[in-house]
Amino acid sequence: MNDDRSPHYQAYLLRLWRETADLPWRATLENPHTGQRHGFADLSHLIAFFQQLDDFLNSEEMEND
Repeated sequence: MNDDRSPHYQAYLLRLWRETADLPWRATLENPHTGQRHGFADLSHLIAFFQQLDDFLNSEEMEND
């Protein structure tokens, strides 16, 4: 089982919605442990956030090895 305090574990609450069918999906991510929220105007920004998070977490792992 993953420990939520581990640097190898990230948890977020993802919310997706559209104002109308012709507008892009919007998103928020909320860290359930800290309450910190990130808002995204479209899914490409959400994906970019995860790519940056992956890069950051991988760089931290390399520094700690």
